[in-house]
Amino acid sequence: MTYQGLLGLPPWQVALAVLAMTHLTIVAVTVYLHRAQAHRALHLHPAVAHVFRFWLWLTTGMVTRQWVAIHRKHHAHCETERDPHSPQILGLGTVLGRGAELYMVAGRNADDMARYGHGTPDDWLERNVYSRYSWAGVALMLVLDLALFGVYGITAWAVQMLWIPVLAAGVINGVGHYWGYRNFETPDASSNLLPWGLLIGGEELHNNHHAFPSSARLSMRRWELDLGWLYIRLLRRFRLARVKRLAPSPRFIEGKRHVDLDTLTALLVGRMHVIRHFSLNVLRPVTREVLQEGPERSADGVSPRRAARLLARARGQLDDTGRRNLEQLLAQSRELAVVYQFRERLRQIWERNAPSQEALLAQLQDWCHQAEATGIQALERFSRQLRGFALVGAPAH
Repeated sequence: MTYQGLLGLPPWQVALAVLAMTHLTIVAVTVYLHRAQAHRALHLHPAVAHVFRFWLWLTTGMVTRQWVAIHRKHHAHCETERDPHSPQILGLGTVLGRGAELYMVAGRNADDMARYGHGTPDDWLERNVYSRYSWAGVALMLVLDLALFGVYGITAWAVQMLWIPVLAAGVINGVGHYWGYRNFETPDASSNLLPWGLLIGGEELHNNHHAFPSSARLSMRRWELDLGWLYIRLLRRFRLARVKRLAPSPRFIEGKRHVDLDTLTALLVGRMHVIRHFSLNVLRPVTREVLQEGPERSADGVSPRRAARLLARARGQLDDTGRRNLEQLLAQSRELAVVYQFRERLRQIWERNAPSQEALLAQLQDWCHQAEATGIQALERFSRQLRGFALVGAPAH
């Protein structure tokens, strides 16, 4: 008779138990490692934080300081040679197949650990158990799986060990920077993936995260599911978590005509919302009007939708073909060249290419005056809206 462990569960119940355990691992990664430790978006009660830390030691062997340092370096050098796991640099196959190995290699860089790993746990348990014997946790998990599930415990343990390397190190870091939809034109290749929410706990909303890295909530649109945020809200209800930062929401003050420091501040803080509104309300309608709908009326084989995407992306993000198509679009249409020029000038403002705040404000005021004199209706409407642009800070408690 096959030994079924102390619980004596049939295979289908073992499978459910394993899914529950891997789900807890994903929750620990997204809530504790990612949002609380790496980005300081929320504060967890010490008991909850330690439960997550202990569980990750058992099921992944990951060291908090290493994971945090590698992730912060990823944000600091995204899509460059210094990015520890960019599929744009290393190739999608490499990140998908060797994601865990890339983490191990990056974790050996002592300088990066010191530079990017600050503020992580450094207590007696971390120094003498979790970091020093990171292998012991997964070994103990194997013993527990065998004891609880018998011969099925080997399969249960294997699934647990593969869960994070495949879904987090592979899918999120790989596919999440290669394929999917984008709400925001971030300077990297991050994208949102669907329908992975139940498996990845909200981490599939990767483009949203890169747009607002310090936000505890990753969902931005009504139909996006951020399972990690639901758990944070549950912990907050029982006073086991305190949210410190959330992405601001845009609003437009009707009738406001004066561009002031409040407008400038809202632009600088909420520039990702501004880029999105510019793309939706200026680039798309102007492109459709110029090229007209339908591939037979497109410019040089570039459809209106593709043309709008080309205009929205930063020039440095385009490949050689994309840059050639962009140049052709700008050369054939005055309207497209004008709106693109104004988009670039707006980008220079939020990149703070001015010696002082007063100079930035003057640039923004000039931008609005000149945009409203172009004769391009979509650009004029956007400029009038921008005068009333403001942000609503979401409640943190």
